[in-house]
Parts: sequence; C-alpha cells; structure tokens
Amino acid sequence: MPLPTAAMAPGPSNVTPAPAIGLPTPPPAPRAFADSYVWRLVFSDGWSTAAMVFGFVGSIFLCVGVPLILGIITSPVGLIFALLGGAFLGIAGVVLPRRYQKAQTTLNVLRHGAVAYGQIMDLSQNLNVSINDRHPWIILYQFEVAGRRLEGSVTTLNTPSPQLQAGQPAVVLYLPNAPEHNALYPHP
Repeated sequence: MPLPTAAMAPGPSNVTPAPAIGLPTPPPAPRAFADSYVWRLVFSDGWSTAAMVFGFVGSIFLCVGVPLILGIITSPVGLIFALLGGAFLGIAGVVLPRRYQKAQTTLNVLRHGAVAYGQIMDLSQNLNVSINDRHPWIILYQFEVAGRRLEGSVTTLNTPSPQLQAGQPAVVLYLPNAPEHNALYPHP
C-alpha cells in the first residue's frame, strides 16, 4: 500500500499534509506539552531505568567501599567495592544524559514538528521484556518527506488502539531540518 504523500507549500514547515480521513489533526506548532513530559519519556525508557539502577547500586557500592578502604584490614574488599561502584556510576553517568537528550529531542519533535502522513508497518510485542507482567509494544511506521522514505519506531506499554494496527495510516511529526527525528501523533 503506497504511503500518502505531502504537497509542498509555502510556510515554515514547507510541508502541508494531504488530508486523511479519521486521523487526528495536530494543532499548529508550537504544541502545548509540559516541560515535565520529558521526564515521563525518560522514566518510561528501559535504558534510562537500567542506568538509574546502575547509578543507585554504584552509589551504594561506593559508599560501602570507601569506609572499608579506610578500615585497613578490609581495604582489599573495600577497593573492589569502590571500583565496582565507580564503574556503575560511570555507566549511569554516560547513559542517562544521552537518554535524557533523546527524550528532549522527542519532546521538541512533538512541540515543533512538521506534519506528514505515513503508515503503520508493523505492530508487535517484545516478549523478551516483562514489566509488571506486561510486555511492551513496538510500533514501526514509515512516512515520506520530500521524496525520501523514512522509518521510525516507538515502544509503549499502553495497548495500541485500533488506529495503530499494521496497515493503518498514521500522523507523523518530524523536525524539518532533521526528519530522522520523528514521532507518532498522538504519542502513544
């Protein structure tokens, strides 16, 4: 099934989406999203959660390791604890800022992104991950901007609505100067 195309039009986004029946129409940019929405995205991200756990465990190991180093008899054990704690904190210190930046980019797309129409290509559950006995859904979509076909994906714990099934049309927001940064609208 071919993707709906967008016609070029004057204006800041340079793309006016073709009309699609039954799809939600995003309000004009800038769209109202609270600054706190970035934290919702960060806390729902698996990599961020893992990094927070590493940071928490690392700080505990470091807090236990340093006093053990100071106790001369237990210094070899303390050194191991302190090194592990430092390594875990280092991992968290690298991963968390990157995931926060990714969430900030997604929020920027949702606020200021241009509109394109695309199609849901695939919908599947990740059965390898279980959160509170629920498996996350992975939604893959495609859209076209200036003759360039792009793909995107989003992962959510929310059960997808009938509009987010494979083969259905979709509204996609993207940054005009960097369309590889994109998101479904409404964001699941």
